[in-house]
Amino acid sequence: MSWNETTTDCCLWDGIKCDRMTGQVIELDLSWSQLYGTIPLNSSLFSLSHLQRLNLAFNDFTQSRISPSFGQFSSLTHLNLSSSFSGSFPSEISHLSKLVSLDLFSYYQLVKLEPYNFHVLLQNLTQLQYLCLARVNISSVVPISLMNLSSLTHLDLYQSGLQGKLSDEIFHLPLEELYLGYNPNLTGELPDSVGYLKSLKSLYLTYCNLSGSIPMSLGNLTQMAYLALSGNNFEGQIPNYFANFTQMTDLYLSQNNFSGQVTSIFSNLEQLCFLYISYNCLEGQIPNIANLSKIVYFNMRGNNFKGQFPCWIANLTQLVYLDIGVNELTGPFPANLRGLSNSRYFYSDYNYHSGTLPSWLFNLPSLTYLSLAANEFTGQIYEFSNKSMIYIDLRHNKLHGPIPSHPMMVDLLLSNNTFTGEIPSMICNVSSLEILALSHNSLSGVIPQCLANFSNVLSVLDLRMNNFHGNIPSTFAEGNKLRNIDLNGNQLEGSVPRSLATCRHLEVLDLGNNKINDAFPYWLETLQELQVLVFQSNKFHGPVDSSKTKLPFPKLRIFDLSHNEFSGPLPTTYFEHFNAMKMVDEKAKRRYMGQSYYSDSVTIMIKGSEIELQGILTIFMTIDLSHNKFKGEIPNVVGNLGGLRLLNLSHNDLVGNIPSSLGNLRLLESLDLSSNQLSGNIPRQLTSLTFLEVINFSQNRLEGRIPRGHQFETFDNCSYDGNLALCGFPLSKGCGDSKTPQLHSTPMLHKEDDPAFASEFNWKVVGMGYGCGMVLGLVMGYLMFLTGKPKWFVRIADGERYNKGRRSHKSGNRHGGRRK
Repeated sequence: MSWNETTTDCCLWDGIKCDRMTGQVIELDLSWSQLYGTIPLNSSLFSLSHLQRLNLAFNDFTQSRISPSFGQFSSLTHLNLSSSFSGSFPSEISHLSKLVSLDLFSYYQLVKLEPYNFHVLLQNLTQLQYLCLARVNISSVVPISLMNLSSLTHLDLYQSGLQGKLSDEIFHLPLEELYLGYNPNLTGELPDSVGYLKSLKSLYLTYCNLSGSIPMSLGNLTQMAYLALSGNNFEGQIPNYFANFTQMTDLYLSQNNFSGQVTSIFSNLEQLCFLYISYNCLEGQIPNIANLSKIVYFNMRGNNFKGQFPCWIANLTQLVYLDIGVNELTGPFPANLRGLSNSRYFYSDYNYHSGTLPSWLFNLPSLTYLSLAANEFTGQIYEFSNKSMIYIDLRHNKLHGPIPSHPMMVDLLLSNNTFTGEIPSMICNVSSLEILALSHNSLSGVIPQCLANFSNVLSVLDLRMNNFHGNIPSTFAEGNKLRNIDLNGNQLEGSVPRSLATCRHLEVLDLGNNKINDAFPYWLETLQELQVLVFQSNKFHGPVDSSKTKLPFPKLRIFDLSHNEFSGPLPTTYFEHFNAMKMVDEKAKRRYMGQSYYSDSVTIMIKGSEIELQGILTIFMTIDLSHNKFKGEIPNVVGNLGGLRLLNLSHNDLVGNIPSSLGNLRLLESLDLSSNQLSGNIPRQLTSLTFLEVINFSQNRLEGRIPRGHQFETFDNCSYDGNLALCGFPLSKGCGDSKTPQLHSTPMLHKEDDPAFASEFNWKVVGMGYGCGMVLGLVMGYLMFLTGKPKWFVRIADGERYNKGRRSHKSGNRHGGRRK
């Protein structure tokens, strides 16, 4: 729009520079100009034959391949096509023998550079000083032909698919900046030859697969200002020569295996602004950096540092980000920390801090994110004077008093304390609230209706294990963003509000352990994203199979209706449409629900024992319909739910044979059909269930020989009690024996009432799963979330910082910036 035809001299237009003598266009800079479409071979662009600089970066030409006509600009010295094009890189670009700078950064990884073209490119462009192929698909080893680039000072092959070991040749170039991060197929050690890069100022090797110790030769690079080695397998001590990097501004050593003490290594780095040493095995005292007056970000999370919170941190007046969580720090916070007026992020969770929660924390004028979860703080939260606070995580402490509210709050996580009283009415004015986690407290009163009316923001409503009474809020607003509603373990009554059908994004609905008296809310089946549905231990009644939807519950993975008064046949139609439970992928990547921002949890009942899974694996699938009044036979279609891990149909009035199709549930770990009226033989097909850790067929009318093989060799008598016509191992009654079998002294005792069995069962539950460890992982896996920001988060943050940094590179800004 700035190219105004009334200005007849196009050399005055934005982005154009002309030769003063000839008037010919020699520079064209249209970067960030919101251009889109394609550039055909006959475009008039290619008529500008005298171009020396061409910049089309960060437009939208992703539907257009890089034209071979770019190779016609024989005078070109600078070419920037960053994040604009797609397809294969044309070999004609290698004709531009005068190129000094070539930038093909591919933000969406749409450009591919074939190995041959890459080789030709490096052979011909011998005057290159700046080469950026970040996120361009190269998928080859670092080529030896880089040695032809004797003038190269900047090389960026970030996330380009490099593989193999780093060759020595690359370290013989006159490089000042080298970026090879996010190439996980790079292996081996960092070569000693890295010490030849005497002019190197920036070295970026994050999230490769490098190992070994840091070579001593790295200490020769005294001009280093930016060093990023995070996310590798480096080990040993952090070298003492790091103290010589007096020009260093950014140092990232997180997520390696560094060990030992680092007491004074960093104290001389007076230019340091960013220091990340998180997730290593460092120990001793927190390294003293009191004299680093420019430090802005300091992250030492996930180590073995001990001692009290250091007083000298108050000297870091420029500090914006402080994370010392997941260590072994003790004692209260020193009062002089109230001088951290620039601090926005303050994390000291999962330590051993004690004493009264300091009120001055809530008065720090810039504090935005505060996490002190899993400590031993006492006291209560007083009125906020800080208007910028939007995130508070004080879970797992010993805090009491009323729940605070703050008009700008986004995430309020106060679970597992002893807060009392009601949810304050002022919370209805917190229009920005996204996560409200108040579970495991002693809160009472009714749930405010306004929590169902936060239509555009509220995502998590976790109020489980409190003393709320009354009804569930009746009117959930249209277009709401609720993803998790957990009201388990309260005193809620009435019915399930029909307006829950408006929660189109809902993934978790847990109303267990209340006093809800209602028929099955079949209209919930329209919620296509629902994965967890728990109604256990209420007063639900009537039939369940009332489907009126074409595809009911397609993503449901946890279905728990136990301990109610449901009747009629088992919900066959639902079984037929539980598509998510049909998925069998033993190699699926283990992922937790809500892991990107909130760890979902669920309480499941197994043989009378409640187990709270604080972190739900997406591969965990269970059906529990026990302790109801279901009648009829077990439908064969249950055998199609190949992803099931737990199946509990006990304590009903089921009849008929055990379907042989259950032998198809090859991931099944626990099968409980006890206390029904099942008859016939135990299907031999069940012996193929090699993950089966717990089985209970007791108190039925089964007969015949107990099948043998695989897991069936491990089950004891308790699994078959009360079936007088069964015979064979492990029972004492042989199948040719006509004598009445020896009964236990309490033949009708339900196993969940037997403490010895319950103890044995619970031990088995903790031990079952992949390699007898799946449920142990489910029970204990929450630690990776309750320890704050896990490794995937740090990787995302590092990637964002890289992208942000490289975009500002040419304008003189250093790489930096870390978001929460």
